[in-house]
Amino acid sequence: MDMLNKLTSLFQQALETREPSVNLQDSFVDHWKGITNYYIETTDESKPVRQTDIPWRLKQMLDILVYEESHQEVEETGPCMEYLLQHKILETLCTLGKAQYPPGMSQQVLVFFAKVLAQIQKPMLHIINVYRPVQKLIRLCGLPGSETEKEESQFLHVVCLRVKKDPYVLNYILEISKEALSHMSSSTSDDGVDDETGGASSPYGVPSPPSSQPCTVPSPCNQRVPHPDAPPLPQNPSASPASPATLTSPDTGLIQVLVHLSKSQKSRVSLRAMESLVLLASLPQEDTAVLLAEGTPLCHLLAQRLCELYRLLPPTLDPADIHSFPVMEWRTQVGAEEKPSFTGSEQVETFFSWLDFCDQLIKDSPKILAAKLTKAIHQQWLMGILQPQLLQMSEAGILTHTALLCGSVRQINSPALLEELLQFLLGSDTQGEQCTDTHTHTLRYHLIERCDHISDEISISSLRLFEELLRKPSRNVLTNLVLRNLEQCSYRLPAPGGGDERHGVEADPLDDSVELEEDPFFTDMYSDREFSGSETLLSLPGPQKEPRPSPQTQVADVVNSFLCLVPQEAKSSQHVQGAGYDTYVHDAHTLYKECAALSLDWGWPDSPKPVETSSSPSSFYEGHFLKVLFDRIARILEQPYELNLQVTSVLSRLAVFPHPLLHEYLLNPYISLTPGARSLFSMLVRVIGELMQRIQHIPNFTEKLVHVRKQLMGLEEETMVDHVTLLRGVIVLEEFCKELAAISFIKLPMEEQYASHD
Repeated sequence: MDMLNKLTSLFQQALETREPSVNLQDSFVDHWKGITNYYIETTDESKPVRQTDIPWRLKQMLDILVYEESHQEVEETGPCMEYLLQHKILETLCTLGKAQYPPGMSQQVLVFFAKVLAQIQKPMLHIINVYRPVQKLIRLCGLPGSETEKEESQFLHVVCLRVKKDPYVLNYILEISKEALSHMSSSTSDDGVDDETGGASSPYGVPSPPSSQPCTVPSPCNQRVPHPDAPPLPQNPSASPASPATLTSPDTGLIQVLVHLSKSQKSRVSLRAMESLVLLASLPQEDTAVLLAEGTPLCHLLAQRLCELYRLLPPTLDPADIHSFPVMEWRTQVGAEEKPSFTGSEQVETFFSWLDFCDQLIKDSPKILAAKLTKAIHQQWLMGILQPQLLQMSEAGILTHTALLCGSVRQINSPALLEELLQFLLGSDTQGEQCTDTHTHTLRYHLIERCDHISDEISISSLRLFEELLRKPSRNVLTNLVLRNLEQCSYRLPAPGGGDERHGVEADPLDDSVELEEDPFFTDMYSDREFSGSETLLSLPGPQKEPRPSPQTQVADVVNSFLCLVPQEAKSSQHVQGAGYDTYVHDAHTLYKECAALSLDWGWPDSPKPVETSSSPSSFYEGHFLKVLFDRIARILEQPYELNLQVTSVLSRLAVFPHPLLHEYLLNPYISLTPGARSLFSMLVRVIGELMQRIQHIPNFTEKLVHVRKQLMGLEEETMVDHVTLLRGVIVLEEFCKELAAISFIKLPMEEQYASHD
């Protein structure tokens, strides 16, 4: 045992003290000569490269380079790296890969380049004998029928990672034509003076190097990358034979190849190419953003691809499938069990994934590049393809493309692209609308009018589109559709004596409400009715007598006004468990928090402005959007159930936004309306009056109403019932009133809300 321990110890010492017997440079040179000798000595040109020693020798050369670097100082360049650069080994390998000799050589070259760039830590891409062969190898990628897409995508990804680490070297990789540089120079500087430095601007939007310190191309060896704030390559094409200004911009440049590989049927290749594009686009330097936006076809190609994928969508798509399609994430591969399965689902998934990719790229890009890409998408896709499809006359086409637009709105989240989309759909007008104004923004007008289309399917799809727009974090949607028409408060009569009647519940609401007295159905509706039966009215604590009602009492009156609006014989929720008012309070609270979070930074006022007594009432027009919604509410007893649900859903979302004008106009029953003006409550009053006239002629109305409600809830089987459309409309009306009551209630301050609810 002692002898074995001694032998082990001696063997260990021998391993620790043994000097390397092989010189690294000699070994490196031998491996390279072994590769070149193969081409001299071989006679079998069909032998695959994997059956030769070339892959092994390339790996040994890489290992030597990595080992050499790990044992050197940061500023040193080892003899093996010097040999690789001086003898233009990368250039030679690129030529051998292009020749595909032996067969499969291009794959080995791509792998070697990728590993060298990934594993060598010192900067390399600024060296002429590195970036020139890298440029050539890039031009060999993305060719038709390529069998090395995997290796190509990996090589390009490593190049982009090196650029991400040191953005300056992007100037050495992209090949920009003189024309492109000239265009960039004129577009980025009007007078040729940089605002911050006062010096002449370069084509990349940064100061040019002073004439006393010319920027020259680094020598092949021992040349370090300049500081990240250093100027770009020389502007003078004659300053260096390697200046990108002397090069042309081929169809196989870095950007073009990456976009080509992003179309690959191999998901990993496509994903890696898209990740590489994001790496480039997310470079924060302004000069790099200008270079990508103005000097490359990046924005055009991305928008063009979006158009291609949209054109590939089958015209026979079912709009219902599109509306129910999940939000796509370009980085996430949807599992087979989670994928929607219908004809055209793969094309829909590909389109929405690419749209999400463009959206993410815009979100991560500097403003210059993001603006360029959004404009390209606006011109090529929105204006060039989508608008003609939305304005067509075919009902089937309108349904399909409205559904696709709705899905696109749901998919977009970047502020820049969202605002571009809203500008396309709604325009930028901020003045109040006129009823005769139908040509200011043709697309907006048509989309709104389709909410009241003769086709119920088109109406539902259009209403879904606007509900989706109301979910987006943009105050321009509310301003454009509603608020610009309410801001003058011309719907409200000025209070006598100069007071403000927006809280008009100081007097008896049933005695002094101008709107209720003028309505021909109101007295008939409420005569001899009992409202305190099954629906519990809101009761808030407070003094029995007070000169002015408290805010709590005012809210209670408003809530009870909505709860009492539907007469007892037209209610059916009390006959079904779980259909009471309390269930709406929780849902309204959730919706309110969502909308309040969206509008938190929109700078909305706390209260509407008072109407001056001296001012004469101006004619009020609620705007195209509210007009269509109110017209739909007026026909709630005649419309299909699904359409009624969609109309009330849009109105509920509008009402819940915490803007004082929306709260007053949509939720306050007691405002004194100017002649001819309509409010949501006044429309509901008229519908109730019409309902009370109709139900007098329907035998067993209450029994039929309860039966239809149970059918809708799945508690009973579907059977034929007379007046089913009317009965379903009554059910929607009751639920809508409870929803509005709940929305009014949750707008109490939180502490008052909890106290009153307890």
